[in-house]
Amino acid sequence: MNTLYAIGEMLIDFTAQEPGVLELASTFRKNAGGAPANVAVCAARLGCPASVITKLGKDPFGNFLANTLASENVGTQYVFRTGKANTALAFVARDERGERSFSFYRNPSADMLLEEEEVRTIPFKEGDILHFCSVDLCDAPVRMAHVVAIERARAAGALVSFDPNLRYNLWESAEELLRVVREFLPLADIVKVSDEELLDITGIEDERKAVESLFKGEVKLVFVTKGKGGAAAYTKETEAWEPTDLTSPVVDTTGAGDSFIGTILSIILEKGVALSREDLSEMLRTANRAATIVVSREGAIPAMPTRAELFGENKA
Repeated sequence: MNTLYAIGEMLIDFTAQEPGVLELASTFRKNAGGAPANVAVCAARLGCPASVITKLGKDPFGNFLANTLASENVGTQYVFRTGKANTALAFVARDERGERSFSFYRNPSADMLLEEEEVRTIPFKEGDILHFCSVDLCDAPVRMAHVVAIERARAAGALVSFDPNLRYNLWESAEELLRVVREFLPLADIVKVSDEELLDITGIEDERKAVESLFKGEVKLVFVTKGKGGAAAYTKETEAWEPTDLTSPVVDTTGAGDSFIGTILSIILEKGVALSREDLSEMLRTANRAATIVVSREGAIPAMPTRAELFGENKA
C-alpha cells in the first residue's frame, strides 16, 4: 500500500485546563501536536502507512514526540534530531465553546532547521501522498526542504496535499503569510481550507468563485470546512456538500481540521482519487464524522479516531 508522508512542524501542545485567556490559566495538559503530525497519526490509526518528516530537538520534549509517533505506528525514519534548537512548544487556550487561541515558543525551533539534503533520501513513489501546511514555510531552511520534497514527490508520481492552516501570529505580517501561501497553492493537487481561510487567501466572498480562483497549476480537488456548517468538496467539474452531525458537546477543536484531511487522504490512499459527486459526498461524510469524534475529546493526537470508531471495522 502507498504511504502518506507529512512534512513540517511537530510540537508539544500545553492545553490550559480552565477555559479563558492564557494569563489566567494555572493548569496545563501536555499533548503531542503539530498539524502535519496530527494528519499522519490520523492516517495511521485508520490503517494507512504514514511517516513524518520533521526535525526535533535533542531534548526531553523531542524524545516524547518521537516516542509518541512510534507508539502510533507512524514512521520516524525521517524524524531528524538537532542540538542547535529546542523542540517547538505551543500553549493553547480554549474559550467556553472549545475554540482555541495559541501562543507559540519557537524562533527558531528544531523543525525550522530541517535541511533540504535531509529530504533527498525519501523514496517517494507513484501513489504516495506528501502533505504539508504553512507553519514551516517560514523564512528558514525548512522552507527549501519543503520545495525539494514537493519537487521529488511530484517527479515520482506522488500526489501533493496542502492545508494552509493559517497561523498569523507566527509571521511578521499577514501579507507575508498570504503571499507565501499563494505561492505554494498551485504546487498541490489537493487543497483543504476553512471558509475563513478561503476568504483571507482569495479576497472573494462568494465561495464557488473563491474556489474557482484556486484551480491553478496542479490543483484538482479543493475541500472547504465550515465548522458546524459542514464541509464542501470541489473539482473543476462538480461539487458536493455534507452537513456536520454534532451530537456531542464540543470539548476541544484542536486537530479537527487535521482529522478531516487525514481521513480524506487515507481514503485516497486506499481507493485512489475518485471525483464523482457521489464519491466526494462519501468522503465528506466520513471526514465530518472523524472531526466530530475529535472535537468531543481533548488534544489532537490523543483524540484521533481509530478505524473501528470511524467505520465499525478493523483494517482488513
